[in-house]
Parts: sequence; C-alpha cells; structure tokens
Amino acid sequence: MADPELPDGWSARVPVLDDVAALVRLRGADQQPWTGSDRVDAEGIESEVAGEASWTRRQLVAVGEDDVPRCWITVHDRAAGRALVWGYFDREVAEVDRIALAFYRWAQEQAMAMAAMRGVTQTRLDESPFAGDERQERWLAEAGYAKRRTWLHMTRPVSTEDAGFVARTGVSVRPVGVHENGMPVAEDLQVVHRMLEESFEDHFNSYRESFPEFVQRLREDPGHRWDHWWIAYVDEDTPAGTVVCSVLAPDADGIEGSYVEYIGVNRHARGRGVAKSLLGTVFADAAERGRNRVDLEVDDDSPTNADQLYLSLGFECEYVTDSWFKDLSVGIESP
Repeated sequence: MADPELPDGWSARVPVLDDVAALVRLRGADQQPWTGSDRVDAEGIESEVAGEASWTRRQLVAVGEDDVPRCWITVHDRAAGRALVWGYFDREVAEVDRIALAFYRWAQEQAMAMAAMRGVTQTRLDESPFAGDERQERWLAEAGYAKRRTWLHMTRPVSTEDAGFVARTGVSVRPVGVHENGMPVAEDLQVVHRMLEESFEDHFNSYRESFPEFVQRLREDPGHRWDHWWIAYVDEDTPAGTVVCSVLAPDADGIEGSYVEYIGVNRHARGRGVAKSLLGTVFADAAERGRNRVDLEVDDDSPTNADQLYLSLGFECEYVTDSWFKDLSVGIESP
C-alpha cells in the first residue's frame, strides 16, 4: 500500500524505538493546551512504537531532512469493524495542514485493509480530539468525519481515609482469582468480559469485542496489572458487576495513580450499590498502594447518569474530548 503523498522536503516512514523521545515531546505538546500538562506516559508510547501495543497498530511519522518525527498517525485495529485513529501534528510546521489530510487519507486506507482482512464489510473510524481544538476538528471534517459524542475525563484525589472502605451491605467484591504462578484464573476473566459486554449493550457505540481481543488490548498497556481486576457479587454468589483498572504513570510529584479502564454493572443489579462498592474498592486499593488519584472517562450523555455518580463520589472533570466518526463500507465509502 502506497505511502501518503507529502509536501516537498517531507517523507513518511514507520516509527522506530529511537523515535520515542521525539514522540513523547510531540504528544506532550499536543495535549498541553487542553489538559494544562505536557506529561505523557513514555513507557506507553514505547509500547505503541516497539512493544506489544505495536502489534495491533499501523502507523507512520512524517520527517524532514533531520529525520525527526514532527507528525504521527496511528490506526489501531481495535475489533472487527472498529479502527481507532490517533493523529498528533506539530502545529509549528508550515505544511502541517497538508500533512494531516494526507495522513488521514492513509489512515482510512489502512482501516479498510484491516476490515478486509477480518472479512467484514463495514468499519468505523474513530478519532478523539480535545474539545475545542478547532484546527484538528477542521482536518477531521475535511476528511469526512463527523462529531458524535463528548467524553469527560475525570479525576479524584485519594486519601488515607479511603483505605478503610467497606462494601455496601448485600454486595461483596473480590479480585479475580490467581493461580500459584501468579496468572489469573481464566474463568474469572471470562466472567469479567461477559459482564462488560452485557453491561454496555445499551450504551452509545456499543459493539461486540471477542474475549481474545479484549484481553490482548488490555495487556498491551504497560500499566496493566492482573491484580487490578475485581468482580462484585450480590445475593452471595451472583456476579453483578466488575471493574478493571491500570496504573497511571507518576505525576509531577513522582506519585502513581490508578485508572478505571472499565466499570460495568448488570441491569438486574443496578440500584443496589454495586458501582459504589466497586469504586470504593478501587479507592481503598489506591490508598493502600500510596497512590494519590483515581482517574476515569465517562460519556457526557451516559444513559445511566454515571457522571452524576462520579461527581457525588468526589470526581471532578479535568478535560474533555470528543468522538468523531467516519463509517465506511469496504471498497465503497458510505455517504
């Protein structure tokens, strides 16, 4: 598949391990105006470029004569019919508008090729710019994307008082089981996957993700830990909900945090304090590990009003992103 046609003096290539430092700077500069911080997870970027996360991604960087990446685009083969697109562009580059549009065209070709390899006839491109980033929004609109959803990125401080949390009466929470060699019990992982699939059936943009896809994707994150998966039960032995977390890289003070990747409660158990019990378990675990914050992302229009629950538990919105979609038929672009 041909590389994108770039302006004179620029060329595209696949990023390599030696590019990580430049890509850390590029991503940091991309987020700083919207989050107030240019700190990014260098270990995570290394995984995307030269680690496990690179295996499910196709990506390019744009370089000039100095061979230093100034633009970077990634297409993540998330699941059958879903491709996540991430574009980072140095706004000081004079030709950045042309490079961005060429990269988004290339990303579309890659997503369609991924769909064809999976044998599916439809796929969705999904890019998540920061809310208010008018320049990137313009690139996406010109590439045929449309804004569909808004997401709140929330954070909550952790204190020593959180360590004493006790689950709601009638709800019990336990971590997934582990074997003597430290590996998780497969049956518990399968329960987590099934509950998340069922819990999110009525949520925006819900789609089926196979168990192997689910586990592989979470393991790609350097912050992944098996002992950050929990299952909640009601009526003693009925699985009712689950939460999957990861480790956040140290902040400016050198302290790690916890990140809620997923939290789901089955419909039959909603309203019984399951979500609060799961989150309380996360807070307690973070406090016991000496962490200073718990972060998560929530749909601004969640059908379960999850954002209100999080606000009531002390979370605050730190920044906002939007979802921009482009739906395609393999070989034929949809109108």
